[in-house]
Amino acid sequence: MDHSGHGMDMHMDLPPFTLGRGLEFSFDAFFLFGSLLGLALYGWGVLRLRRRGDSWPLGRTIAFTLGVLTVLLVMCTKLNDYGMVMFSVHMVQHMVISMITPILVLLGAPVTLALRALPPAARGRKGPRELLLALLHSRYMRVITHPAFTIPMFIASLYALYFTPLFDFLMESRAGHISMMVHFFAVGMIFFWPIMGIDPGPHRPGYVMRMLELFAGMPFHAFFGIALMMASQPMIKTYANPPASLGIDPLLDQQWGGGIAWAFSEIPSVLVLIALIYQWYHSEQRAAKRSDRAADRNGDQELEAYNAYLASLQARGQ
Repeated sequence: MDHSGHGMDMHMDLPPFTLGRGLEFSFDAFFLFGSLLGLALYGWGVLRLRRRGDSWPLGRTIAFTLGVLTVLLVMCTKLNDYGMVMFSVHMVQHMVISMITPILVLLGAPVTLALRALPPAARGRKGPRELLLALLHSRYMRVITHPAFTIPMFIASLYALYFTPLFDFLMESRAGHISMMVHFFAVGMIFFWPIMGIDPGPHRPGYVMRMLELFAGMPFHAFFGIALMMASQPMIKTYANPPASLGIDPLLDQQWGGGIAWAFSEIPSVLVLIALIYQWYHSEQRAAKRSDRAADRNGDQELEAYNAYLASLQARGQ
């Protein structure tokens, strides 16, 4: 097998994997500068709101920051190096960047922050805010956030990638590897965006439907993991012949990778379910408060009308 390009050739001298070695810093310009830019833009938005006297929930800032830090954790450490030659480590990267990162980023509500922080353009012109609004209301966005698209895409990103030659092709170049990781993140974002429901979007189902969407995709993740764990031979060429310096059995490493994929189908489900129940509860609380305020403003007109109706019935009876 040819291990040229970005693949295994560059990592022939890696010592056996330990968590300590995996967490050492390893420079990756694309993900490092991309993450820092994301944090800087988010921070600019929060500061802009604060300067004009508007508040922004601290919890959202923390969630977004943690989301970006998960990218740095798996892409700017030796985990990224080991992920090129160990399927189990690669699967940790994939699961984090496609499931944990999007959930945390979405809990940070970056689209809402952008809409509030970006200044409106002069009349008759289109600035960044207007372009963002146009994108949110576009047919393209309606299609890619609809469950008929997001759920099959979420599933296909596993089976169509790993069980075809596409994965090996992408792993042969740095650009291929980066594009694959960006794809994992993008698929996670469009899958969880309608379900999390903080940022505005064209597809906004009720809470029960969101839970159904969440659980529609997760069994396929579990089946994917089980298929890898039950395989009697290595299924992915890139990881079939690991460097001898790692001292690993490729089949056992694949089984570990399958176990990681299976476990990760449960963890995000629990996180999102907790977030959904929390949002549902607060939505009901807000609705109740609105109803109470409306009743106060109207002087309880419904009760007065009912009393008047009773009085009219009594008058007729006399």
